[in-house]
Order: sequence, then structure tokens, then C-alpha cells
Amino acid sequence: MFDAAPLTGPAGNHDWSRSAVGAADSWPLALRLTVDIMFNTPLPLLLCWGPQRAVLFNQAYAELAGPAHAAAPGGAVPALLPAPLAAARDSFEGAFAGLASHQPRRPLRFAVSGAVHDADLHFTPVRLADGTVGGVLCAVAPPTSPALAAELATGGAALRILVVEDNLDSQFLVCEMLSAFGHDNAGVGHAEGALELLAKGDFNVLFTDVSLPGMSGVDLARRARALYPALRVIFASGYGDALLRQIEFPYLSLQKPYEIEQLQQALADAAASV
Repeated sequence: MFDAAPLTGPAGNHDWSRSAVGAADSWPLALRLTVDIMFNTPLPLLLCWGPQRAVLFNQAYAELAGPAHAAAPGGAVPALLPAPLAAARDSFEGAFAGLASHQPRRPLRFAVSGAVHDADLHFTPVRLADGTVGGVLCAVAPPTSPALAAELATGGAALRILVVEDNLDSQFLVCEMLSAFGHDNAGVGHAEGALELLAKGDFNVLFTDVSLPGMSGVDLARRARALYPALRVIFASGYGDALLRQIEFPYLSLQKPYEIEQLQQALADAAASV
């Protein structure tokens, strides 16, 4: 049983009875503590709570979202996912599964006000007394510099990465993520174009899909490594590692669809060997 003592502090000054989280006297201790911390912190904070995904936020978050945004403290189930949660949906869902994470330099677009902000997002699972996750606390911090973002993401210096992906939507997404991590990057849709760019640019990493039109990603990597032995190779494949078993040089591989944390780890491993 949770402590049923009357709620005090900032959270206790609001009538929550008609909100999605219900009357404060019925709250578990974890929710009470988190809400009081949230309201006493000047950093913009957003709390998503319970199976209904009710959203609570502090005044700093309301001010960040713009004058057209509802005032704190919230407590409703939103029709649209709030900007910080939508900007890093996988990390948000991962936090509900118990995984804390930091996502640097994410663009936040607030639908109500039209405001756009870059921010670092920190997702923290809030656990109940039985160890299950009751909600997710999202802190919205000023963005780190690109160089520091790269250091946080990889544990090392920024990389220069050539992305070879014939699906333009996927290519754009990967390049955007790499830029958010602070890495220089360029994208191309086929192996022939990749070889031209490699000849012109000082790339540390070749990040290529295995299946490409014309020359495959595997053959591309072989030619690229013959020309540039220091080049690190990361393969992305939707067909497993069967096509990679005969490769004679060191490489890293990601199975599509991969998670952002897996990409970060691959980059960290590549940076450690540069």
C-alpha cells in the first residue's frame, strides 16, 4: 500500500480531481515526489504518467512552448504527442520500458504556438514501489554544442561519415541523426557516387546499406578499403549478416530496423578505432 498522507507542496495546491491522473490523495508516492520536484525545478520538465499517458508539465515548459500553450500544470491526455516526446519517440517509448536516455540537439516544433527550439532531451523512467515504470519524466535542456554532442554520443571526436542509402527518406533520416550527434556527413544513393565523394572528401566512416542498385554495398566497401585502408565501415542490412560472412576486413553491422542507441554504439566503436 502507498502512503496516503495528504499531499503538500506545489502539487498539493492544485485540484487534480478532474484531471486524467485523478485526485492527488490517491496518487502513489512516486508520482507525488516527481510532481513536486517538477514544480520546484526551473528547467522545463514534462511528465507522462500511467497507461492513459496523461501529461503534466511545469511553468518553465509552458513558457518554452509559447504563450498559446496551456498553462501548467496540465494533467490531460493530449490529442497530439507533445513536441519533446514526438521529437524522440523511440527514446520516449524506451523509457516506458525502463531505459533512461539522453538525446542531444533535437528540434522541437510546438504545434499550438508554432515555436521551434533545439534542445537536449533527457528521458527518465519513474518507477513505482513494485519496480514497474509508472511514467516517464522528460527534461528539456539547452542544446549542447555539436562537438560536445558528438563526444556524448560516441565517447570521442566528431566523425566525417559518408552515408550510402538508395532510399532517400532513410538517407535523409540517418544524415539528420548524424548531424544531431555533431558529425559531419554526406549522403549518396549509389556506390558509384560514393566512390566519387570518397575521392573528394576526408571521410572517417563509410556507412552503407548492403543492398544497393548496381554495385552492392559489400563490393563498394571492398573497393573503398583498398583505396583508403584507414576507412571504418558500418553496414546496414535488412537481410541479416549472411552476405557479410566472407568479408576479409574489420566492419560493424546494424540490422534494420535498428534503434538509435544501436547507431550510437556503432559510432562509438568506430570512433574508438579511428
